[in-house]
Amino acid sequence: MRAFIFLVLLGIHGAAAVSHSLKYFYTESSQVPNFPEFVTVGLVDEVQMIYCDSNTRKAEPKQDWMKKVTEDDPQYWEESTVICMGNQQTFKGNTDTLKLRFNQTGGVHTYQRMYGCEWDDETGEVKGYDQHGYDGEDFISLDLGTQTWIAPTPQAVITKQKWDSNKAYVTQLKNYFTQICPEWVEKYVNYGRSSLLRTALPSVSLLQKTPSSPVSCHATGFYPDRAVMFWRKDGEELHEDVEHGEILPNHDGTFQMSVGLPSPEDWGRYECVFQLSGVKEDIVTKLDKAEIRTNEKNPMIIIIIAAVVILVLVIAAAAGFIVYKKKNAKRPPSPVSNPEVMEQLNPSI
Repeated sequence: MRAFIFLVLLGIHGAAAVSHSLKYFYTESSQVPNFPEFVTVGLVDEVQMIYCDSNTRKAEPKQDWMKKVTEDDPQYWEESTVICMGNQQTFKGNTDTLKLRFNQTGGVHTYQRMYGCEWDDETGEVKGYDQHGYDGEDFISLDLGTQTWIAPTPQAVITKQKWDSNKAYVTQLKNYFTQICPEWVEKYVNYGRSSLLRTALPSVSLLQKTPSSPVSCHATGFYPDRAVMFWRKDGEELHEDVEHGEILPNHDGTFQMSVGLPSPEDWGRYECVFQLSGVKEDIVTKLDKAEIRTNEKNPMIIIIIAAVVILVLVIAAAAGFIVYKKKNAKRPPSPVSNPEVMEQLNPSI
């Protein structure tokens, strides 16, 4: 899905990460087998910390450190559950409306929303975003700078006109993104400081399918995901003919990535460099034929890589089904008990 994919490249070498994020994903679906009709997921620094769906009908912590939130707000989980269930009704109505606009009847359909903010704890800079999608395509998004909505499809023009004219709604969103959201980012990061602010170095391996294949430098087990890896030749970073892989999640919450070097010559002149945010020392791996792990030497590599790919695809498929929603004018996940306020904060399409 091209909607709701956000890749943020931060300055990382030799300095601790100072940018933190809070994101919420909401998904309303119809006729999807073995999947709840409504799902809410919240993430801090890309780590899932809250979950609620229409089957469990209960907001639950996904990290032990999230249990600390009740020290400041004893009703946090009860209120979050009320919001989750209230949003389900709004999203169901929006899905029904969109089916009519797109001249659809039955079949599998999804309406999704992502919203959140990124906060720099040194500069105080805040970036907010709010996007909606329908059936995997962008539907409408907020331009926070102009405080107007962008409609990339004709079916969204009605919604754009409706929401652009609702000045109170946009004002509340701006207040949330610039004031409330960063306050909660700071709270959540403090709750999970021992986990979210940790660093874990990777194990780095040199892999090659056959003697004529590109050499892949593969790092796995690192945290956080703010990392870069590249090849150097004679001390100079290579840019051409180098394949940079994406940073992918592991099942244990760490990450992996790889960078490929096609047909190297004069092997002794190459080295793979890995840099992790908050860690001053680079991990440098010399390109040595004796250290190469190939399929010919170890057929199990094929099985291992295949298993990793399958796991990543499963995780990506599950995560891609989830998207963010909006908040209320009080607190990010804390609900508003007043139905009128709830309706204003969750306007219909």
